Amino acid sequence: MNYIHFYNKLIKLTTNKTLYKSLDKQDSFNDRLLLFLFHFAFFLKVFKSEENEKKLQEIYDFNFRQLELSIREIGYGDQSINKKMKDYINVFHAIVSDIHFWDNLDDVKKREIISKFLENFKNIEELVDYFNNYYLNLSKNTLNSYLKSVINP
Repeated sequence: MNYIHFYNKLIKLTTNKTLYKSLDKQDSFNDRLLLFLFHFAFFLKVFKSEENEKKLQEIYDFNFRQLELSIREIGYGDQSINKKMKDYINVFHAIVSDIHFWDNLDDVKKREIISKFLENFKNIEELVDYFNNYYLNLSKNTLNSYLKSVINP
């Protein structure tokens, strides 16, 4: 199954210029990647279920293959790519773990989580609000609505 439309939605969300207005410097590939990983982590958190397990695994595999292709396009060699991918996957799983109880956390704890990964951003409160709204939006829809391009997250 091809999940390119969904992947492109995540890229579009990640490249939203309003997310970068509190960044201390010019945004980098790493900043964009971390925001991508946050978006993807919230997506998996909301739609994780036994009935979605196979489809979510396919989406996970597809997204990380696409990330690997992006890293290759930047010009990294094979050994560097393997190390980078391992690092990115570890960061992703740390994000997934940290946001597991997102809906039960207060804003202070949410700011700590986001600050831990997005340390170059000054106004973490805006990112907390953004991800609270994104999480809520995801929760109001179905997995198929995102995959079939019925709605825009």
